[in-house]
Amino acid sequence: MKGRGLRPSPALVVAIIALFVALGGTAGAVMTQVPLAKRALVADNAKKLGGKTLGQVAAQAAAAPGPASTAAGLVSIKTSSATIAADGGGEFTIACDAGQRVVGGGFSSDAVVFNLDSHPSNDSTWRLYLFNGSSSAAAPVTIYATCIR
Repeated sequence: MKGRGLRPSPALVVAIIALFVALGGTAGAVMTQVPLAKRALVADNAKKLGGKTLGQVAAQAAAAPGPASTAAGLVSIKTSSATIAADGGGEFTIACDAGQRVVGGGFSSDAVVFNLDSHPSNDSTWRLYLFNGSSSAAAPVTIYATCIR
């Protein structure tokens, strides 16, 4: 039986040459485009400075308010005091100021008070249903609402 030998076919030789030409062509294109892209990026950044020096831009950035200082001005806490009779319960509501929205609510008390329900009743009001666990003493509570502008 006569074998073909180890010679590649002409089609394989042409395919390998085409592969190397294709890979070499894209690598050359990438190498010539990267320096142009870097120069364009630097030129675009220079336009964004608006004719200011680096020191002027740094001073302007330092004087600008940070995210934490502006966010703190958007949040406020409303409080209201109430008393729950012994073995009693009730519905309590607390509203945000006009133009604000409620995002959370709750209560605090030194007495044994159970929270049966706590939810927003509309965009600006929080509603709680509380029960006093003591059968002998009234329970003072403070109602809270977290509001944002």
